[in-house]
Amino acid sequence: MNRYRGNAIAVGILLIACTATTILSVVPLGSTLDSSDYLTQLAADDSRVIWTALIEFAWAATGAGIAIALYPVIRRHHPALALASVAGRVAEGMFVLIGTVSLLALLTVSQESLTPGADPAAFTATGDALLAVRDWTMGFVGVLPFLAAALMYYYVLYRTRLVPRWLSGWGLAGAALGLIAAVYCAYIQDFGLSTLNTVLNIPIALQEMVLAVWLLTKGFTPSGADEKRDTIRSNNTGQLTGGVR
Repeated sequence: MNRYRGNAIAVGILLIACTATTILSVVPLGSTLDSSDYLTQLAADDSRVIWTALIEFAWAATGAGIAIALYPVIRRHHPALALASVAGRVAEGMFVLIGTVSLLALLTVSQESLTPGADPAAFTATGDALLAVRDWTMGFVGVLPFLAAALMYYYVLYRTRLVPRWLSGWGLAGAALGLIAAVYCAYIQDFGLSTLNTVLNIPIALQEMVLAVWLLTKGFTPSGADEKRDTIRSNNTGQLTGGVR
């Protein structure tokens, strides 16, 4: 499995980068979107919206990159789940970007709402609709393909022991808890950092950081099937070389 050392390093870096951008994406705007006069606040400082959009673009790219970097490793053991996990995280990134575009459109609406003669009620209704699209795509719809993809590749990692089972099992449990949190938030229609939502998502967040450190320092563990393939390939190469001589 040394041939996948580069993939292990890439996945480790991308896990850290994805988690960092997910957290940093809430920093520029803070609680602005929860305020009753969010349109006025957005129009007053558009640079915060631009920074948020850039961070979310990095979030979408690194999230998809994790599954893409894992794909060659997972494919050797379960091609269908490997491809499905890539599709899931790419879909997650697309939904994140839909939320980002909604935010950028919201910025335009906020600026237009300050023009002379503008109807505040009409702009508020439009702004609320864009905000709802952002909340649903990033707080629920986009979370589902991410968790589905995580369940797929952690299942393969658990079965193959490419990483310790306690680590991949932790990932399975964390993804399951994250799914519960997503459904709960959808039912109460509150996608903020509520206590229950935060508590249920802490396990998968911590697991990804531990997995990142593991992959950066130790990489993937060769499975018995991989070692057998490598041995057969090495023997065949040696026989061919000997035959040529």
